[in-house]
Amino acid sequence: MMIHSWPHKIFLGLCLLFATLNAQDYDNSDNTPAIPALDTCIGVFLTYTFIERAKEFPHVKNASAQAYAFKAQATVVNTMSENLKAWKMFIGFQNNEILVNTDGAVVMDGLEFPAHVGNGTTISGYPMSDLMNAIDTAGDLNQFQAKINIKGTQFGVKPPGTPMPKTIKLVNSGFRCPPPTKKGSQMYVCCVKDPKFKKEANATKFLPRQKADLTIAYDVLQSYENNYLAQVTIDNWSPLGRLDNWNLTWEWMRGEFIYSMRGAYTLKRDSASCIYGQGASYYTTFDFSPVMSCEKKPIIVDLPPERAKDKDIGNLPFCCKNGTILPSLMNETLSKAIFQLQVYKMPPDLNRTILFPPQKWKIEGELNPTYKCGPPIRVSPMEFPDPSGLMSDTIAVASWQIGCNITRPIERKSRCCVSFSAYYNDSVIPCNTCACGCSDAMACDPDAQPLLLPSEALLLPFENRTKKALAWAKLKHRDAPNPLPCSDNCGVSINWHILSNYRHGWSARITLFNWKDYTFKDWFTAVQLSPNAFLGYENVYSFNGTKLNTTNDTLFLQGLEGLNYLLPEMDGKNTKIDPRVPGKQQSVISFTKKNTPDIKIAHGDGFPVKVFFDGEECALPHEIPRGDGVRISVGLLRLLLIVIIVFLTIFD
Repeated sequence: MMIHSWPHKIFLGLCLLFATLNAQDYDNSDNTPAIPALDTCIGVFLTYTFIERAKEFPHVKNASAQAYAFKAQATVVNTMSENLKAWKMFIGFQNNEILVNTDGAVVMDGLEFPAHVGNGTTISGYPMSDLMNAIDTAGDLNQFQAKINIKGTQFGVKPPGTPMPKTIKLVNSGFRCPPPTKKGSQMYVCCVKDPKFKKEANATKFLPRQKADLTIAYDVLQSYENNYLAQVTIDNWSPLGRLDNWNLTWEWMRGEFIYSMRGAYTLKRDSASCIYGQGASYYTTFDFSPVMSCEKKPIIVDLPPERAKDKDIGNLPFCCKNGTILPSLMNETLSKAIFQLQVYKMPPDLNRTILFPPQKWKIEGELNPTYKCGPPIRVSPMEFPDPSGLMSDTIAVASWQIGCNITRPIERKSRCCVSFSAYYNDSVIPCNTCACGCSDAMACDPDAQPLLLPSEALLLPFENRTKKALAWAKLKHRDAPNPLPCSDNCGVSINWHILSNYRHGWSARITLFNWKDYTFKDWFTAVQLSPNAFLGYENVYSFNGTKLNTTNDTLFLQGLEGLNYLLPEMDGKNTKIDPRVPGKQQSVISFTKKNTPDIKIAHGDGFPVKVFFDGEECALPHEIPRGDGVRISVGLLRLLLIVIIVFLTIFD
């Protein structure tokens, strides 16, 4: 029996209204709690939600050393009326986190899983790198929100404490983010556009091309249903950046494999990964024997010069230089590299217009700067001169750009080091202990200060310096620690010696030592000086010296023709008793005091602020040589000589 009284009708009406209002809300099937601040945000709304964790093996009593497996979720919501291109989110992890998965994004800087991100990390969207806006998508949350499911390990926060990041923020240019709001296991922030940011004029729907120390272009030249032809172009824009024997790596995210290449090749030519992997499941009748690489993370290297004209694998401009990319200041034609590759795709990407570039790009050289590369950014299609020679341009099907910037080496992670010495002190301050790293198993002290050395000890390998260092410490009445300090472990060391200091000028000597079994061809070193010293630069005598136009404090030094090789370490004359001898290059540099009469050489003005070798920033000593007692100037010596002559005359 149905009751149709008016109170019952009102109740049913309220229930129907409540259900209708709920049906209009965005899907919240992941049980993420609603945040009222989202409704008032006009910008980009970021959240980080800690979900759960569980204790991992080994179980230890020290709470700070106990590992926990954790799960979290981050979201990026575009609440603007315009699209958000290539979003990038920084998560300030602080509990020695190690990420093993970031579903919905990739970790930038080319880090591979497991990725140690205890000092924070930046993630970028993949495959959803751009976020539409709610207006153009009729409120389809899936098109203007990105969800990132995070899984990893963290240390040191004992339950019931909640391991949360320090901060979260959007790192796209032109946005400002206040400190995030933290509530229990969730934190959120609304990042808004900076009204002071001047956006570059861009007439296309793509992002403008980036400015970086090194840029890599990934251009699709031809596209078919199941494969495409791509060209990779590496451009060096830094006056101090270079690469020798470069290795380029990336990660295929959608099962792709490289069928063939021109201008470069992969170190491993392995078709088994396709035959026993995803490739053979779709390409059932495909002959995989000629395939260049089926690796998910191929290592690509340059061809040698003798294959430059090879019709099958070479014959491309700017290819085949044995992996050498120099600054344009040294050689403009050697500041670029190009190679091409034929890429086969996998379902569901079997369409001419479905194109995804590889992710997690990384490039490194023999003894070169450390580059950190960002994600591929979709840019306007590259235009190439028509291969037929006509006055028209050929436009790429699609183009992406990767920006790589030089990073300063962290302590004990450099690959070259500097020692200081001066005419007014007979001790050399050697390279710092473990300047270029130390091994785990050591019979030395990695934290001890390096022992001062006599100048001749610089010519000896570290393992042959012990006797001289101990004898020198005894002679100078200094205590030698036990155990002794560890080596610097650097392949290249540079000595900067203050050679002279007089009324109108001063001079320095720079010496390069190569302790590696590798010849550095077309080497260069750059010395950043204090303003007082740089203004007085006069000449360098055994090298080519150039003042960098891009700076007001850096000298660019390179070997003269015929002296542009820094030879490797070699055996001594008598291998039984003589130590090995380093490869060496040396020059004197003169300076005038005409424009800098107040320069104080002995107080540090004559020593470099930074030193680079082949683009790598070298580790500098923590102190400079000091004078041993009273230093007699040239004028005082003349006066003393006159006094002696007068005294001898009177005595006679």
